[in-house]
Amino acid sequence: MAVVEELLRSETDGTISFGNYILPEKAKLEGFEHCGDLYKVKTFKTMTRLSKNGMFVYGSVPGTSVLHFKETAEEISFLVEGSEDAQITLELNDDTEYEVFINEKSIGKMKTNLGGKLNISVELTENEEVNVKITK
Repeated sequence: MAVVEELLRSETDGTISFGNYILPEKAKLEGFEHCGDLYKVKTFKTMTRLSKNGMFVYGSVPGTSVLHFKETAEEISFLVEGSEDAQITLELNDDTEYEVFINEKSIGKMKTNLGGKLNISVELTENEEVNVKITK
């Protein structure tokens, strides 16, 4: 299992990993500093939520574990694991079109709403990581 026991951690490649979908009760970690930003994570079996500098970044229902989360101006990429299929919401640019890749295969282009939210569904099986990449 690739759950993040410490809830949120910095990786040696400059990315972050977060979330623990096997926790039976809510757990949170606030004030985690990474590359000059402050992160907060809430996670357990029914949801995972990540905020950066007080702003929403990632959410999933049910809970997930996210590994090597990397966000640039042009792309977001990460590995995700969970015990069942998940609905993932990401905060991106308002009213912008993105191409979504699951395990290196394009599932098409999607446009964010006026609030910048992008929703994707990911088929998950426990102990199996899925590669997600979203590009402008």
